[in-house]
Amino acid sequence: MQWFTADGYWLSRLIFQRALAGVYLFAFLAAALQFRALIGERGMMPAPVFLRRTDWRETPGLFRLHYSDRFFAFVSWTGCALAAALLAGVDSLVPLWAAMVLWALPWALYLSIVQIGQTWYAFGWESLLLETGFLAVFLGNAGTAPPVLVLWLLRWVLFRVEFGAGLIKIRGDACWRKLTCLYYHHETQPMPGPLSWFFHRLPKPLHRAEVAANHVTQLLVPVLLFTPQPVASAAAGLMVLTQLWLVASGNFAWLNWLTITLALSAVDWSLFTEPPAVAAPALWYEIVVIAVTALVLFLSYRPARNLVSRRQVMNCSFDPLHLVNTYGAFGSVSRVRLEVAVEGTDEKTLHEGTVWREYGFRGKPGDPRRLPRQFAPYHLRLDWLMWFAALSPAYAGPWFGPFVERLLENDRDTLRLLRHNPFPDAPPVHVRARLYRYRFTTWRELRATGRWWHRTFVRDFMPPVSLGPAGLGRTGRL
Repeated sequence: MQWFTADGYWLSRLIFQRALAGVYLFAFLAAALQFRALIGERGMMPAPVFLRRTDWRETPGLFRLHYSDRFFAFVSWTGCALAAALLAGVDSLVPLWAAMVLWALPWALYLSIVQIGQTWYAFGWESLLLETGFLAVFLGNAGTAPPVLVLWLLRWVLFRVEFGAGLIKIRGDACWRKLTCLYYHHETQPMPGPLSWFFHRLPKPLHRAEVAANHVTQLLVPVLLFTPQPVASAAAGLMVLTQLWLVASGNFAWLNWLTITLALSAVDWSLFTEPPAVAAPALWYEIVVIAVTALVLFLSYRPARNLVSRRQVMNCSFDPLHLVNTYGAFGSVSRVRLEVAVEGTDEKTLHEGTVWREYGFRGKPGDPRRLPRQFAPYHLRLDWLMWFAALSPAYAGPWFGPFVERLLENDRDTLRLLRHNPFPDAPPVHVRARLYRYRFTTWRELRATGRWWHRTFVRDFMPPVSLGPAGLGRTGRL
């Protein structure tokens, strides 16, 4: 069937597959390096406890068969190895069926991780990676031309990512309609990057132009993905530019990079390259691709209905395998940045002159003199959850107490998630948390003080606590 393949998209597929393998590598690496403190057997939200209270039909995966920290480490490092092999192009050196297996393995492994990740893995880009990774299984390799149906399904994913994000903004915070959200966003976003201070200081007319351009890119341009070339390629190119702007202005794990990866799959490179000669696709492959397309279209009903619903929800999965999902971000924008500072002291008796020393986080704002760092596409899960905790203590309910308890024990795995431990020799006796308001300094303040942030104490977030015979206990307010 000649309609089944798109020879001119062989380079689009190659770029897409290598970029996706790179995203997989970062995802598995973050899992391998952070899981013990987050969901390990002694983690803040232990996976074994979660597995006991949930059903396999809700969260299917490898860890339903067995969980141990050693097995999780094996799964995540195996995922890193597979991603590195795919990044190197091993899938192009094996038969089609073997290439499909190579792409199916990281998808199955990462699905198993997400299923037990709980709050730490409740981000839209987890589902986006799984949905994109599932379609990549059926995209073929160098031995066959790319299947048209899978290419269209990838555009359908990209459309929902961009259009869903655009709709949630228009339906949400009024500042998106007034074109004023970027007066605040660069300062209050979850994890600013090294250029965020400079983006925040851009003139307000430029901020309004940014928002207007964002609306065009997310609400109008996605429709052009389904038009003939070269219009579809131009639309994808505009999306790439927009995502690169977001990469420069903040840290959003691999969300932007994966969106760029999807956009590159829609670019027609045939004007610049000649497709290699390949054999006609096997009948079994055509049947599998058609069946998968039918399944995705069937599962797309609820996500599509969500797009047109007045009660649109963001980042929601409608099936346990995360095959077709809804996406969106920043339906509302904070006007004020709040940060939780965690402090400890080695003094046994608390008094007005007690010296408290602050823990340093890798990505979230802490020391006002420290310029925010660039971490994306690597995902600092604790730092992101600390941002949510500052918005409301309810977000921190399941894990903040265990986090503090591990600080009081100088737990090695937990301390590895931090940039600075002020108690390297012995654990603190007491730990407390305080809420501060942060704002970017002005040009004049920066020159005078060398501080990128100005912070003001707001209130206590958690009173001093210590470890007693029964575990974590409150030691009273100062």
